[in-house]
This record gives sequence, C-alpha cells and structure tokens, in this order.
Amino acid sequence: MNVYGKLAVGGVLAFALLQLVRPDIPVKPATAPVDAPSQVRHILDQSCYSCHSDERRLAWFDQIVPGYWLVRHDILEGRDHLNFSTLGSKPPAAQKAALYESVNMIQLGAMPLAKFLALHPEAKVTPEQILLLKSYLAPWKTRSSVPMVMQPAANAKPAASVAGSSHAALSLNTVQPEFNGLPFDPDFPNWKPLSFTDRGDNNTFRFILGNDIAVKAARSGHISPWPDGTRFAKIAWQQESGSDGLIYPGNFVQVELMLKDARRYKSTEGWGWGRWRGADLKPYGSDAGFVNECTGCHLPVRGNDYVYTLPMTTAPVPGEEMVNNQAAALPASLPYQPLDWRAITMYVDPNSYTQSTLYGNDVAMQSVNAHDNGSQGSAYTPGSVLALVTWAQRDDPHWFGARIPASPKSVEFVQVAASGQMNQYRRFAGKNMAETHLEALETAKHMSFILNLAAARLP
Repeated sequence: MNVYGKLAVGGVLAFALLQLVRPDIPVKPATAPVDAPSQVRHILDQSCYSCHSDERRLAWFDQIVPGYWLVRHDILEGRDHLNFSTLGSKPPAAQKAALYESVNMIQLGAMPLAKFLALHPEAKVTPEQILLLKSYLAPWKTRSSVPMVMQPAANAKPAASVAGSSHAALSLNTVQPEFNGLPFDPDFPNWKPLSFTDRGDNNTFRFILGNDIAVKAARSGHISPWPDGTRFAKIAWQQESGSDGLIYPGNFVQVELMLKDARRYKSTEGWGWGRWRGADLKPYGSDAGFVNECTGCHLPVRGNDYVYTLPMTTAPVPGEEMVNNQAAALPASLPYQPLDWRAITMYVDPNSYTQSTLYGNDVAMQSVNAHDNGSQGSAYTPGSVLALVTWAQRDDPHWFGARIPASPKSVEFVQVAASGQMNQYRRFAGKNMAETHLEALETAKHMSFILNLAAARLP
C-alpha cells in the first residue's frame, strides 16, 4: 500500500474513532410548556424546539462528528437562554416577554440561525406565521390593564428626577457596580434625551439619554460605529392611566447603562453593559455572566453597532434606518429648539396615537436640580421655559411592541414670569409648525395643563 493509501485508511479510522467522542445532549420530558394557543405552540414547535427545548431533534447529518459537537454547543446554549419546555413555570408576563423577544429575533433575521436554516429549511418562519404570533401578543390591546391613578401629573416620574426618585434611600454616588465591573454613573440624570419609547409589550415608558459624546455623535451622524466614550442611559417607568384618558409615567423600574470602549470591551461587542433595578438601584446580575443576556438580545442590531435606539437627529445617515430624522424635523424658526434641552416628563394619548415630552431650558432644570438636592422650592423660577413637544407615533422598526416618535404635531411653550406678571404661552402646530392663536379660554387651559405637568416634579 502506498503512502496515499495509508493516509486514506488512517483518515477513515480517525474519522470512525471520532464518532465515539459523543458527549450527551440531555433529554427530559417537558415539565412546564409555554402557555399559549395551539397555533402559537405549533409555530414554536416547528421552528424553535430543536434548540430551545429539552427535546432531542437531530437530523441524520447533525449526528456526524465533528458537526455534532457544534450542534450540541448550539442546543445547550439555546436552552440556557430560552427553554420552551420549562417556560410555562414562569409568570404570564415573563412568558409573554420571552415570546416578544422571540418575535423580534425572528423578524430581525437573528433566529433561527442562518446556518441552521441552511440545513433545516423547514424551520423557517413564514410572514403569515409572524403575523399570527403578533396577533396573539397584541401589545396595544393591553392598555385597559394599565392601573388608574386619579392625579396623573402628580405621579409622573420624569427622567430628570431619577435621582430624586431614589435619593431618599441612597446617594447615587454609593450605587454598587455591576457584576461585570461596569461602574454606575451618577451623572446620567444630567444627560440629554436621544429618544423616547412607549412599550406596549410590558406597559413601560423608556427615556433614552446620552452623554455629551453620544449627543454630539448623533447630531453629526457619526454613529456607525458610535465613538469610544459614548454613554447611554435607558430609564424605565411603569405606565399609569390618568382620569383624563392619558397615560403617564408611574413607578420607577430600572436604569440600563451602556459604555462604548471598543478595546476594553472587545469580548462584549465593544460595549460595557449594566442594569440597576428598583428604588435601591440594585445591580441586576447575579454574576458577570449576565452580560451574555445583553449581548444576545442586541445581536440582531449589530449592523447598528448593537444599538436599538434610533436617535432623533436631522443628520443624514446612509444605509438601513439608524436614526429618526422624521421626529427631529422642527423648523429653525421656532423661538427655541427644545430637542437640545433636557426632558422633564412624558405622556401618551392612546386615542390620538400621539406621545408628548415636556422639556425644560437650563433655568427650568436648575429648579429641578435644586429640588433633587433637597431644596423646598415649589415653583419654577422666572426665566424658566417649558416646551411640550407632541409627535404622532409609529411602530419601532427595531422592536415589535414598541412605539417611537414620528412626525411632530405641535410644540407649545410656556415662559414663566416673575411674581405678579403673566406667564407667556405660544403654540406652533401643523405641517409647517406655524404659530396658532387659541381663544383665551383654550390658551389658559393649555398653559395650566403644562404648568401642572411641570409642577409634578416639584413639591
């Protein structure tokens, strides 16, 4: 036998011996299947159970080593992230949250994995099946379940008051770092808003704030990738429905932070990740491995440098939708440009499909800061300007179950005057944001609403 023949025989023998190196893939009966209609479970069974259940579903070619090793790794990793055989043991809200994430992973092309679909085309989720899943989840039909409060403005918890919502219990400077070492940034309440999200999937509002580096990058359009030093804060509040039919921020839920440092955080997609929950701002993780949950969730938007948010900016950014130019389209002729200011609070009108954010100029925010630092002041000082910006809503293209600002509908300004003088009110509305003049009674009504909304931040 010549050398080539011996090599061939050796290769066959080695290949045969490798087939014996076959670590187990554990198999167990489903203990708590996801609680969902049969049509939904059928889609999950067809497209997800191969990697996200305790069943063992291998095609004949999946069982050939070394491919088997890769398949086993994907299955164990998939089960660890989401297991439909045990998901039913979790509360209904957690089950729905898992299904929302699954739908978003599917529609963004992250799941099923492309390499898996190439060999298992039967696992592909059709557009009709995605619509069925979305119809079952129906995020905007849950509005009636949002708890009612009789004085909504007084219960608002604006972004600028995150410090105030927790400072009675602790100082922001004493908050512990996340388990991966990412330190808490006590300055985040002073950052400026990049966008706002109305989350129908879990009945929360989100303020997405950015530090100066992030804001400058968004305004210039240099966000692909975001520059090192970029910091984001995503602050969440529960939603509460007011007796006026509007939906306001309620109890503080959590704040998530992201820090861009491509070299330092190379192993986690160039970002440092952290989440702090509750009034005591307790770190979310139980160990450093929590970060895999963050990177896994953000993987579908790796083309956007792992950022879900579409920042409101007029800067053109080529390629896929990465910014929200539409929401930033306020004319330069306005007396002020409130999108450059910090945000005080927000609300949603579910009947008109609009969302509104109340901004304050530097003088107004000094009053907010003074209150956060323990001052007993009860009013915004003269020179404060409050701006209520109202947008139409549109579906967030990056997250099913969320809505973000679309085209501006109106901008209303209230300038606070000195004691004994009249506050000034101006309103700009319509496609061209022309100034509109209301009857005296309507003017007083609108101004009173804005001042009451703003006063919710002060005692």
